[in-house]
Amino acid sequence: MSGEEPATVNGDANTTGGNGSGTAKLRSARSIVWARRRAALAGFWRLYRVQGAGMAGLGILVAITLITLLAPLYSDESELRASNAPGGRMESPSTEFWFGTDQVGRSILTMVIWGARVSLQVGLVAALLAVTLGTLIGMAAAHFGGWISWLLMRLTDWFIVLPNLVLAIALVIALGPSKVTIIVAIALTSWASTARVVRAQTMAIEGRPYLERAQALGAGHWHQMTRHVLPNLMPLVLASATLQVSSAILAEASLSFLGLGGPEMSWGTILERAFSAGAISVGAWWYMLPPGLAILLVVLAFTLCGRAMEVVLNPRLRGN
Repeated sequence: MSGEEPATVNGDANTTGGNGSGTAKLRSARSIVWARRRAALAGFWRLYRVQGAGMAGLGILVAITLITLLAPLYSDESELRASNAPGGRMESPSTEFWFGTDQVGRSILTMVIWGARVSLQVGLVAALLAVTLGTLIGMAAAHFGGWISWLLMRLTDWFIVLPNLVLAIALVIALGPSKVTIIVAIALTSWASTARVVRAQTMAIEGRPYLERAQALGAGHWHQMTRHVLPNLMPLVLASATLQVSSAILAEASLSFLGLGGPEMSWGTILERAFSAGAISVGAWWYMLPPGLAILLVVLAFTLCGRAMEVVLNPRLRGN
């Protein structure tokens, strides 16, 4: 009996040592992965910050985001209610009201600041949903092929051919005007272009040798798409999402201007109320100009960031 105990102890020690070695290797592999990701992000930022237009767009977005998020600290949301309007009817810009007032005496500046919250939220969420849906459909069409690819691509072609704004109007009217409805309508009408681009890129990625090795080693569909295809698609997806936000903000403004927005204040809602109040006929330019310039500025900023990301992520556009 005494001769067998050391063997058992040694066996346990060896097993423990083996498990410890395996855990250490796993941690080492994870640390290597995270180190590569940090290096990739550092390289991306190094190339991005030399893009003057991209940095200008990023600076505009950071400034607008701070102004919007800190709005409760320097502005009172209750002033958006007509009963709490602090000014007179259609006052021109002054030291008290920098952007003037509307037809009930509300500050246009306050309306633009609080309207930015809704417009940016709708634009970001709708763009995220559209890019996610387009990415999933594009990846599935390229990966599975056959009748699945044919069916998904015919569906994509159908959405591409249809006029997005008309389809979005129909969806909002059918579902009822609200912020959620507008987000869903914009997402459902703007995913097709992303699906086309993602499908082409996925087909190029799946033709690479390491995907063939993964298939030979028995990697399933989920493993191939999440571990190999999607990480290589992310730069393209991020650039597409940045550009998609601009389209989503413009779509929200268009729907709200047509009277299909929700009860929340947004830039499109301000333009619709200015038009309904006859701001153009009475010469109240300060009612129409600030929300229009805000939309233009944000769309320009996202476009500059998206183009800069394309240049950074595509070596051919950098001239290297």
